Amino acid sequence: MTCYALAVDVGGTKLEAALVGDDGGLVAGSRSRQSTGRAATPATMDAAIEAVIAHALTRLPEGAGLVGAGVGSAGPIDISTGSIVPVNMPQARGYGLAGAVRSAASAALGRDVHTVFGHDGGALALAEAWLGATREARSSLSIVVSTGVGGGFVVGGQYVAGASGNAGHLGQVRREGGLTLEQIASGPASAAWAQTQGWAGATGEDLGRDAGSGDRIARAAIERSAREVGEALADAATLVDLDLIAIGGGFSRVSDDYIDLVQQALTASAAHDYSRRARVVRSGLGDEGPLIGAAALVLR
Repeated sequence: MTCYALAVDVGGTKLEAALVGDDGGLVAGSRSRQSTGRAATPATMDAAIEAVIAHALTRLPEGAGLVGAGVGSAGPIDISTGSIVPVNMPQARGYGLAGAVRSAASAALGRDVHTVFGHDGGALALAEAWLGATREARSSLSIVVSTGVGGGFVVGGQYVAGASGNAGHLGQVRREGGLTLEQIASGPASAAWAQTQGWAGATGEDLGRDAGSGDRIARAAIERSAREVGEALADAATLVDLDLIAIGGGFSRVSDDYIDLVQQALTASAAHDYSRRARVVRSGLGDEGPLIGAAALVLR
């Protein structure tokens, strides 16, 4: 009989939940989302969690077992307390996310629901190593380039959480000028930089459209993001001896050659032959990866 996990993924702009089977497939109709954003508070987070969990659990097949809830969140996080200190949700810092999910799921089912909590980048890495693009890797990093930038490591088949659960938080690595990688290379940061150069658009999607139409500034912003990501990944490959890196997230799809641009920057800037051999590929799971990864925290 198929076992199911409740998966909850919390990011800087949205909170999602779904049911995921032990084959990694999402249960049809179980996925829903609520907005988060910089205005999110503990009260709005509570309401959003209750809504998405209630929706997901209505799709639990008759007689099926729920083995638990997996929660992946934008960080930093603290796995010892189950709380989050998210960069993109300042009013939700210190929020007890793991406890809120456990309470909502337990109330909905009338029994205690085992809950496992992790960083969203780590959850994504676990998903990619289970079913996605890094299944054959010995040492891999999976990252998201979107509203934020984050990632996680899987080495020797094991997810590397780190002491507090934040290993792989690549977006907060400092780059030239003291800015973090996220402050330079994310979708919103790239759009903001382009605006300082005279571009009239507003979003990462606008950058992709305008670059495709020949706008030089929009194209320069995309190339700047890919270069910064590639150079940061070169450092990660040197430090952890990676053989494969998977990239997902909305902004990574801003141009057809974004992954190629990242690879070029990594190869050009890596310090040693072994780190130059690290391959960059596109995520194998698309936008379902974070939810599959959250479920994998329980199922795997």
